[in-house]
Amino acid sequence: MKALHAVHPDDFKTYDTEKIRSRFLLTDLKEKNKANFTYSHYDRMIIGLVHPVTEKVILANYSNLRADYFLERREIGIINVGGPGIIVADGTSYQVNKLDALYLGKGVKEVAFESTDPTNPAVFYCLSTPAHQNYPTSLLVHADAISAVMGSLDTANERRIIKYIHRDGIQSCQLVMGLTILANGSVWNTMPAHTHDRRMEAYFYFDVEDNQRVFHLMGEPQQTRHLLMGNHEAVVSPPWSIHSGSGTKNYSFIWGMGGENLDYTDMDPVAIQDIR
Repeated sequence: MKALHAVHPDDFKTYDTEKIRSRFLLTDLKEKNKANFTYSHYDRMIIGLVHPVTEKVILANYSNLRADYFLERREIGIINVGGPGIIVADGTSYQVNKLDALYLGKGVKEVAFESTDPTNPAVFYCLSTPAHQNYPTSLLVHADAISAVMGSLDTANERRIIKYIHRDGIQSCQLVMGLTILANGSVWNTMPAHTHDRRMEAYFYFDVEDNQRVFHLMGEPQQTRHLLMGNHEAVVSPPWSIHSGSGTKNYSFIWGMGGENLDYTDMDPVAIQDIR
């Protein structure tokens, strides 16, 4: 498991492109029949991808955790962005299709990931945060999740926001998780931008066509930088940073937060004219 250390905003101002990419961007996450995880020192969130194709992939323990098993003191949210799959948690099987979400709480000992069809394999995006209390395993299919349409084509940001793990949805200790799907003709996400000093956030971009990219904006509101991101890449956003972007075509992304509270609307807005 790779470790990603925290960065001070004053240091961030001096970073060139390659250093920004090495400190915040998670690439090459999707490997056949493997799980790839990164341990972030922002709120101790673990970010990763599990890609079972022809073999079952087990959620292994890691020495970083100093635990008897992965979820001994953790919770995990999983959203499938690929073909149909199955997750087996402590002997119970859950059918997790594209855009369905599964939450596993503290104390689940054995977790395995499988694809239903090797020619159309599942791609399981995972976020895990420390947990101090047990919450029950919960599967929420995409069609049953709370969703809302926001923005407009006039501002190139018409999008559907789907919430899975949050105060009024799947219950958790500190994990908040959902996804955003941009409409055809829209390219902007999270604009106007915001920060939330009480939580970190990670974005995972998917359904980005091979020849397209997303310009992901980050940094303090008056000290912004950008990263070019492709399909199935993730980026870590510190509490002091905005997290916004514009694509060369419409795309989708999973957002996930961990930290002080479970309030989806807890944010410090930044006016567009104040961004530098």
